[in-house]
This record gives sequence, structure tokens and C-alpha cells, in this order.
Amino acid sequence: MNVNDIIKPENLVYSKTSLMNDRELSYCPGCGHGTANRLVHEVIEEMGIGGETIGVAPVGCAVMLYEFSNLDFVQAAHGRATAVATGLKRVMPDKFVFSYQGDGDLAAIGTGETLHTCNRGENITIIFINNGIYGMTGGQMAPTTLVGMKTSTSPYGRDEKWMGSPIDMTKLVSMLPGTYYVTRQAVHTPSAVRKAKKAIQKAFEVQKNKLGLSFVEIVSNCNSGWKMSPVKANQWMEENMLPYYPLGDLKVDGKLITK
Repeated sequence: MNVNDIIKPENLVYSKTSLMNDRELSYCPGCGHGTANRLVHEVIEEMGIGGETIGVAPVGCAVMLYEFSNLDFVQAAHGRATAVATGLKRVMPDKFVFSYQGDGDLAAIGTGETLHTCNRGENITIIFINNGIYGMTGGQMAPTTLVGMKTSTSPYGRDEKWMGSPIDMTKLVSMLPGTYYVTRQAVHTPSAVRKAKKAIQKAFEVQKNKLGLSFVEIVSNCNSGWKMSPVKANQWMEENMLPYYPLGDLKVDGKLITK
């Protein structure tokens, strides 16, 4: 086999989406954000809606997304991404609008905005990265931190009596009448990546068809914040995060999935 055979289009396994620029990703090695970034851009490119899409990124690791993107972006104040996305969508209803948020943003300071946006059923897409910790600001405990999980502000582990239980935002928003499609996925294995991409595509198709709000959670690791290697972090996630935050669809076509 010569080089010309290798580079033929029919032999191409993967090519970088043109909607991401050539800047080197600055996420910690092994972090799921990079894969999630790629999937969002691949879906938008494959749907042919790059020129009609506006992203909203708030404070936290999620905010770095626009530095790697060729899409139009608006940066929101901490926790206010869904409020900004609501305004954009209402002023420009024909645009595709999505927010890209971490758990410290969406489930803490942004809880009110998140719940009311979902309850109103705004025709937007919310991408929610849940790694159970404040990743960028020092590894503090987040609303999604598991019971017993050690962070910089819970060095002996989250104590349910004093700190409450982890908040399952995806389950919570699935109960609201305004949500049309709610799902929880991951990006730590090839199979999980494929499922996550299908979920993101479905979410944008829901918006395209003006059916309501889609909420896509992606459970990820934070190997830096968890003080683990990427391999150990993924293993810990499977053994601890996924039992509490099980993967799969919670609501499809406006109807709750019973398991």
C-alpha cells in the first residue's frame, strides 16, 4: 500500500472539524471537556448550521470553549448562561443557541436561571458538563459532589448531615414540563462518545424543529481536581459517579422514561 492509497477519502477515519480553530487545547490532559468540545462542533458542522449558531459560555473551565471555536460566542457572567441564551433566542428565534456550562456554574450560582429557563421551555440547547467539583477555581466542593468525596473545601469528604446531598440537576429538570429532551451521557470510552454525539445531535434537531428545550448532561472526570491520573479518574468515575448519575435518556419527546 502506498501513501496515495492511505489518504484517499474512503480510507479517512477522522478529520478535524473546520468549526474548531488551530489553537492547542488548554484543558488538563485527560479531561473530558476536549472531547465534549469536539462533539458539539462536529454535530453543528454535520448539520450545516455553523453560520446560524451562537454559543454561550460562562465562567469556569467551560469558558475556554470559545477560544477554540470558529462559532459566534457570547460570554455570560457566572451562572447566567441560560438567561443570556434565552435573550439571544428570543431576539433571534431563527438562530441555533446553546449554552455550555459546568456543574459549579449551572448547579450552584446558576440554579435559578437553569430551572426557570427549563421550566419556561425555551427553545435552546443546554450542554452540562458534570465532574462533581469546581475544576478551574481550586477543586472546591460543588452541589454535585458525591457524599464522602474529598475536595479542597471538604478534605474529609462531603458530609451529608452538614453539607446536604448531591443535587441531580438532570433528574430535576426532567420533571419540569418545559423540557422536551433530557439525557445523561459520558465521553470516557469510544462507545460513550458515540452515544454522546447522537444525544447532542438529537438536542439540536429538537431545537431545529422548535419543539422546546433540550438538556444534555455529560458526566466527566476532573483528574487534576480529583488528584488522580486520567486512567484512575475514569475508573473512579465509573465506580462512583455513574452509579449516582446513571447514563441514559431521562425524557424523550416530552415524556419521562420509566425504568
